[in-house]
Amino acid sequence: QVQLVESGGGLVQAGGSLRISCVASGRTFSSVVVGWFRQAPGKEREFVAGITWSGTRTYYADSVKARFTISRVNAKDTVYLQMNSLKPEDTAVYYCAARRGGYSDDPDRYDAWGQGTQVTVSS
Repeated sequence: QVQLVESGGGLVQAGGSLRISCVASGRTFSSVVVGWFRQAPGKEREFVAGITWSGTRTYYADSVKARFTISRVNAKDTVYLQMNSLKPEDTAVYYCAARRGGYSDDPDRYDAWGQGTQVTVSS
């Protein structure tokens, strides 16, 4: 089982940038697909971005495309989410998750989750 720990969340003004990280431990991290999800108060958890184990393919929700960038450094067992041009509607708890097999944007298909990191964007 892979254990995941997110960090880097915080408070930022609209239009600003933030980079959050997800560090893995446990079983081999380089062979898993990693996704970032977010959950705002009163809303369901939603897919934000995903990256294949090789890092060669990335996927984004339409709402964050061209603003967010997902990347990974397997040698550091770390996945990053660079968030630019942040909007108040990006405010949520951000979670990273891992799964073996192919990419998916369905949170139910991920079997390892971090504890989440809060991102708050003020207007």
